[in-house]
Amino acid sequence: MIYREAGQFKTSYQADNQIFPIRQDRLALTGTLLAAVFLLPYFSSPYLLSAIMIPFLIFALAALGLNILTGYAGQLSLGTAAFMAVGAFASYNFMARLPGLPLLVSFILGGLCAATVGIAFGLPSLRIRGFYLAASTLATQFFVVWCLTKIPYLTNYSSSGVITVQKMSILGYQFDTPQSKYLLVLAIVAGMALLAKNMIRSNVGRSWMAVRDMDMAAEVIGFRLMRTKLLAFAVSSFYCGVAGALYAYAYLGTVEPEAYNLDLSFRILFMIIIGGVGSILGSFLGAAFIVLLPVFLNTIAHGLALPTSVASNLELMVFGALIIFFLIVEPHGLARLWQIAKEKLRLWPFPH
Repeated sequence: MIYREAGQFKTSYQADNQIFPIRQDRLALTGTLLAAVFLLPYFSSPYLLSAIMIPFLIFALAALGLNILTGYAGQLSLGTAAFMAVGAFASYNFMARLPGLPLLVSFILGGLCAATVGIAFGLPSLRIRGFYLAASTLATQFFVVWCLTKIPYLTNYSSSGVITVQKMSILGYQFDTPQSKYLLVLAIVAGMALLAKNMIRSNVGRSWMAVRDMDMAAEVIGFRLMRTKLLAFAVSSFYCGVAGALYAYAYLGTVEPEAYNLDLSFRILFMIIIGGVGSILGSFLGAAFIVLLPVFLNTIAHGLALPTSVASNLELMVFGALIIFFLIVEPHGLARLWQIAKEKLRLWPFPH
């Protein structure tokens, strides 16, 4: 049978050869989700769930938010931790000021507050770009942290600034074990990742990529730059705000300004650089790499009996070397390497 697309003829074998990898990816994704839901929570230790899997999912969600803004819309940002802080503190204050408010509703409201802040600080993107825009978003980081430390109302008039968050409860069920917290975070992250994937495939995602590739040409063909850029800032900040709320409630157990410092913003930026800019899969791969690398380096340091100062400096050196490596050798990160490996495995051992 012959197919005709864009003036070219294509055989059924060629069409099936393109459809088959998509089916393989869907089967692999389904198998991974089933294993994450039904096997991992019940056959893993509490340490693995609390110290590795939960922060991995939360950082993957934050990296996904930054990837929407930087990878798909082309707007560089260094204030990711600030938007996470807005989401965390807003969710806490909504829960504290409005008794009986559902937990998920407070997370959504925290994300909307972060989206509002993102729109406000995204206005300079209409006039500046590149490193100048990065400096503008860097100012967001310092301004938000300053507000959280100087306005007592935001920290519920706490003298120390460190506040224990409320218990996580949905419909009377308490999420107080590592397994229950992991399943809640997994459900939220999986749902928002699926939403982001569909959003990127829609007209909204195509408008973001058009502005990223050449904003002047996108404006000429009819895309509205102001609405497109601000929408990218809003969606990205919403994702980061929800990630910040999960970071406070499911991982830290407290809300404190120091937890959302500039170092966290750079760590999330490193995640999308190493994982792959403009890739949803790259957000998860980069988060997994950044979370697991310190554990791996600490294991090596303890095995070699290295001093603590040497081990910490070794971690920084490895991070810097990996960023330089990926920027030079493979700018598209681990996601591109994974794609190349899959293509080679489909042809192996008969490359013809």
